[in-house]
Amino acid sequence: MLLQLDRVDKIFGGLHAVRGVSVQVQKGEIFGLIGPNGAGKTTLFNVITGVYRPDGGRVLFNGQDISGHSPAKIAAGGIGRTFQNIRLFRSMTAEQNVMVAGHRLHGAGVLSTVLRTARQASCEQALRQRAYELLEALGLAAQAGDIAGSLPYGSQRRLEIARALMLSPQLLLLDEPAAGMNSHEARELETQIRWLRDQLGVTVVLVEHNMSVVMSVCERIHVVDHGETIANGSPAVIKADPKVLAAYLGQDTAEAG
Repeated sequence: MLLQLDRVDKIFGGLHAVRGVSVQVQKGEIFGLIGPNGAGKTTLFNVITGVYRPDGGRVLFNGQDISGHSPAKIAAGGIGRTFQNIRLFRSMTAEQNVMVAGHRLHGAGVLSTVLRTARQASCEQALRQRAYELLEALGLAAQAGDIAGSLPYGSQRRLEIARALMLSPQLLLLDEPAAGMNSHEARELETQIRWLRDQLGVTVVLVEHNMSVVMSVCERIHVVDHGETIANGSPAVIKADPKVLAAYLGQDTAEAG
């Protein structure tokens, strides 16, 4: 089991944002985590990545308990993520945004960097090449030299994914990557997510409100509402689950359907 949430709780001022949620993600899966607004999806991502410490339960990654570890330690251990609200260095180029995430891969020391030695130049070139490969894979190679803040919203979303991949994570958490994308961009995103899994071997957990993307690309889906699990299973099972229909459409609408 690559990722396991074992009865995770998160409480804010007496409010149970997440209550006893258990999730299991197998290596190599494209896994969906869905639910209405305020269901606790991003809170779960923040617990997994160390932004929040769980108030109950455990988070296991590769069998190791990472509950309460720092975000930096969790990222270095193999978990990457994007954010619901885009967090780019807006005045830097797309290429620079991706390269900056590879600082741990830079083999040159401070002295080499100051003196601009041949070793430093070689490391810099390796980082630039890796960044370009990721930008190319995500359809952003032609925009590598563009200022990140000037890119269309959908391109900024894909740029965040490229940056998250710079440290070669085993697990990538994507928080609403299709937000702001048109239907053509969303279909391209589906292809790119499959490429991440099939070509890079990255396991993907996807939080997304675009149900077309979720149902097309995810192999298993876990549904939360008001911080609790209400369903899990294949896309076909989830689409027919009355609790899921009630959560998204309202009880009366679900019953009428």
